[in-house]
Amino acid sequence: MSAPDGSPVGAERSIGQLFASATAEMSALVHDEIALAKAQLKQDVKRGATSGGAFSAAGAVLIFSLPMLNFALAYGIRTWSDWNLAVCFLLSFAANVLVAGVLALIGVTFAKKAKKSQGPQKVAASMKETAVVLQKAKPHPRPELGQDRVPEAIEAVARSSS
Repeated sequence: MSAPDGSPVGAERSIGQLFASATAEMSALVHDEIALAKAQLKQDVKRGATSGGAFSAAGAVLIFSLPMLNFALAYGIRTWSDWNLAVCFLLSFAANVLVAGVLALIGVTFAKKAKKSQGPQKVAASMKETAVVLQKAKPHPRPELGQDRVPEAIEAVARSSS
């Protein structure tokens, strides 16, 4: 098992190595936060596009299907019921308006989901929390050493290098 910088865990690392490791981890954290923001924005855009597509489909159904559907439906109702032809045309129009209303409701539902999504705000809040935690971080306390006493680790390095 090794630390993020490749050195074995438990091995003494220099301040430069610790700083490099902390810098690399901070960089990775920032990149991950940016990737999260991009993913959430992509999802919001997708929901917005779905909403726009549903509204467009509702409009297309209402506009382009009215002439053909109205004639077919009105004459079909007339054939089955022997009602007045004007009433049959009104019923066929009401059916088209109902279909368009259902499609519009689908569009409204997706638009509300896209508007409710707080993706970028969540990422910003997370980054602020990370900054607050890092600002409050304090170095690990070290025991006070007398001037005549040298730490054992320094002595061991001095002995091994001589």
